[in-house]
Amino acid sequence: MKRVVVTGIGMITALGLDKESSFKAICEGRTGVKRITSFDVSDFPVQIAAEITDFDPLSVLDGKEVKKVDRFIQLGIKASKEAMQDANFSEFDGENFGVSSAAGIGGLPNIEKNSNILLEKGVRKISPFFIPSALVNMLGGIVAINHGLKGPNLSSVTACAAGTHALSQATKCIMIGQARQMLVVGAESTICGVGVGGFAAMKALSTRNDEPQKASRPFDADRDGFVMGEGAGALVLEEYESAVARGARIYAEIVGFGESGDAYHITSPSLQGPLSAMKQALNMANVSIDYVNAHGTSTPTNDKNETAALKELFGDKCPPVSSTKGQTGHCLGAAGAIEAVISVMSIRDSIIPPTINYENQDPDCDLDYVPNQARHVELKAVMSNSFGFGGTNGSVIFKKMD
Repeated sequence: MKRVVVTGIGMITALGLDKESSFKAICEGRTGVKRITSFDVSDFPVQIAAEITDFDPLSVLDGKEVKKVDRFIQLGIKASKEAMQDANFSEFDGENFGVSSAAGIGGLPNIEKNSNILLEKGVRKISPFFIPSALVNMLGGIVAINHGLKGPNLSSVTACAAGTHALSQATKCIMIGQARQMLVVGAESTICGVGVGGFAAMKALSTRNDEPQKASRPFDADRDGFVMGEGAGALVLEEYESAVARGARIYAEIVGFGESGDAYHITSPSLQGPLSAMKQALNMANVSIDYVNAHGTSTPTNDKNETAALKELFGDKCPPVSSTKGQTGHCLGAAGAIEAVISVMSIRDSIIPPTINYENQDPDCDLDYVPNQARHVELKAVMSNSFGFGGTNGSVIFKKMD
């Protein structure tokens, strides 16, 4: 089996339009959560999200192309371009370079927009670009076209675990020789009326409209739901031998991953599903974990359940745990890819990002969550977790190169 390493990374979040500005803000404990400005939320029970307010799609696409793709694809293109530039290829064989993309919902704003057009103006006014703009796999398709990547083109649509699943699928492709390189990209942008309204109807979102910066508070006793975010993360994965041969900078090696299903409930997690995914990853990696970037959504059920699973896995030797969703919001299908980039940069910079807004301890959440202040410590191995609706789970482990 081939060894797989990370040689390029890219990220766009509500905190920054690139990986460095985003990561700096995350480690400083800043948050991108604020009042929604992209549509009128005055009648909505939830009026806050982690929106990206200063992204110009013309920075990555020309005017004609912008109209053909949904915002999640635009964000994914931005992160992918940064990752590919970061990998610094002088040349590559496109036949052996694939794409593994991810989104939980895809083009929801365009679905909402064209549904309204149908109702108000009739069927003949629906955009001919509507369907391609909304398809989740079109993210990978367009990124592949932009970069000439003709290897495996895969797409994961597994709710909030999608980004992590896309990463493990890409790793498998390289391990078994289906590709020499894989570009992993997870992107999501569902901050629209039907998106916010739908999650609000489920009572899944925080309603701290008057305190947006304190609304996302993973593991805190006063958490009352997650805060929607948007963004994208991208990673270039490569055969270890190929990376060494071309003198690439290697950020980390992917040494373990796990996938599982709860078979329990459509929205409420079980203990065994997340535990199984983490166990698989840990058994495969056979390393000591120095830090866990948790799924940590700031919902009452998830944070309690993930804590219990971590305690079951590590016993009384659980490493430090933090959730960065207080800073970025919950980016749904993009979360795993974004948090994978954060995990890799944590290894690079020897820093654990904080869990912000941690003020009151929950008796059911009693681990070391790196509260409110980043922690500088050498990291040799980091685990990143993602769990999604439908009981779908993923865990991946990155190791610093010796």
